[in-house]
Amino acid sequence: MLPSISATSMSLTSLSMVPAARIFNPNSVSLSIKGRNFPSITLQPRAPRFQVTCAAKPETVEKVCNIVKKQLALPDESPVTGESKFSALGADSLDTVEIVMGLEEEFGITVEEESAQTITTVQEAADMIDKLLESSKS
Repeated sequence: MLPSISATSMSLTSLSMVPAARIFNPNSVSLSIKGRNFPSITLQPRAPRFQVTCAAKPETVEKVCNIVKKQLALPDESPVTGESKFSALGADSLDTVEIVMGLEEEFGITVEEESAQTITTVQEAADMIDKLLESSKS
């Protein structure tokens, strides 16, 4: 025989029935309904998720920065770093295609269209380039 689960619901029709919640700190919440207090809920910290990142060589990032500056006609003193987003630098979708073409030419690689569409930052482009260069060596 399967266990049965029952639930009840209530609708709030007056403001006096609106539950009051008190937050003692960002990790604890206490609930009170019509004078009845319920146990506090304490949020437990989550362990950080395991994340693998591949950092491109600094010289690759620097070359990508220079190519981005050239393709977008940015002044030499414009700050372009690995964290720079193409959109924040003023690049539209056509500019991004031209950046990818410039990268292909400079590094002698071919970027698949699906991969090219996922690149949004200088660092992502540099990581992809180093990965492609590494896989072409093996």
